[in-house]
Amino acid sequence: MAHDKNVSPVGWYVASYLLRFIEIADDFNDDPEHRFTAWENTVIVRASSLEEAYDRVVAIATSETAPYKGGSQAVPVRWVFEGISMLLPIYEALEDGAEIIWQEHKGTKLKNIRKWVKGRTEFRQ
Repeated sequence: MAHDKNVSPVGWYVASYLLRFIEIADDFNDDPEHRFTAWENTVIVRASSLEEAYDRVVAIATSETAPYKGGSQAVPVRWVFEGISMLLPIYEALEDGAEIIWQEHKGTKLKNIRKWVKGRTEFRQ
């Protein structure tokens, strides 16, 4: 029997979601051309289906959107949940070295493949 590729056989899913930072009183908050700081956060969730995983990620993301006063000026700000950008089942048991995400890059030039690679010290921010 074939396994449904949308269901994790180990009960785990990996997802990324987008949050956008706003000053609540800013007139440009809904302007599609305005620039914002955005974070894409990646999490794992335990769920029995893709739909349950989606709902769990939405709950996690929206729990981070309460307004607060930011900076030395105590400006009313908040993170706005924009949505989920990636949701995939994890197919292997979670353990050291388990593969949780893969991506295929067809027809890619070698020089471009090598541009994606970073050295050991390049991951620090």
